[in-house]
Amino acid sequence: MGDELLEIADELYALALADFTPARDAKAKELKGTDLAAGVKAFRKPSLAAWVVNLLVRHESEQVEQVLTVGAALREAQASMSGEELRALTKQRRQLTAAVTTRARALAREHGQKVTEAVADQVEATLTASMVDEGCAAAVRSGLLVTALSATGVDAVELDRAVALPEALGFAAPARDEVPPAKPDLHVVPDPDQDEKARAAAREALGAAEEALAEASEALEATAAELAELEAQSMQVQAEIDELKRKIAELDETADEVDDAIGDAEDVRDEAQEAVAEATRERDAAARKLERLGG
Repeated sequence: MGDELLEIADELYALALADFTPARDAKAKELKGTDLAAGVKAFRKPSLAAWVVNLLVRHESEQVEQVLTVGAALREAQASMSGEELRALTKQRRQLTAAVTTRARALAREHGQKVTEAVADQVEATLTASMVDEGCAAAVRSGLLVTALSATGVDAVELDRAVALPEALGFAAPARDEVPPAKPDLHVVPDPDQDEKARAAAREALGAAEEALAEASEALEATAAELAELEAQSMQVQAEIDELKRKIAELDETADEVDDAIGDAEDVRDEAQEAVAEATRERDAAARKLERLGG
């Protein structure tokens, strides 16, 4: 039942946002009397930001995988980084998510959906969450998001209500290359320039896609280069730390030897002081004796 429900969910969440609810209700009605009906009826309509991310996962899977791969690498590396290094990587991570978000907005336009700045911010926050949190990455990869995500990388993210069903966290939405055809408007007189306009729109979309891909690729290369540099710096710093530890060990040994020498010198000094005191007493006694003898 779980696999069947996931398959149905994948079909529904790949639809245009306006088509989701009627398609879900029709599917639930079709399955009435089966164990699947209640599960399908329980599917929640995704928010606009979640729908845009789901769209991106299915139609720009390579860019999404870039984001998730870089995020996994950064999560693994950040444990050994300083605050300054983390701030630099955070900046580059923002550049990458911003570039992919730009592509997501263009993709949504191609599918007839306008995306405001506020929604774009939610899309970017969701991509960022997928980079800093492994669970969020699984939720994004499923293509079954129902809400936007946010994560700090410190606290655990509650994902039960963020996806269509719990099994989504182990699911990866298959890529879809086709763009859904526009529905014909029977009340509109055919435009003789429609083909040329369509080609112009396609060229514009392609240009936007190539620009977004170039920006994302550039950001990825910069992040990878910075990461390699930071790893080399970390190795150098660790080598210097090891050398300092060796020198400290040598100095500790020298200090112990000096302490022993000081102890020996203090013993000799005490003996010399006692000898001086004894000689002084003997001299004083001799002087008194000489004085008594009238000498």
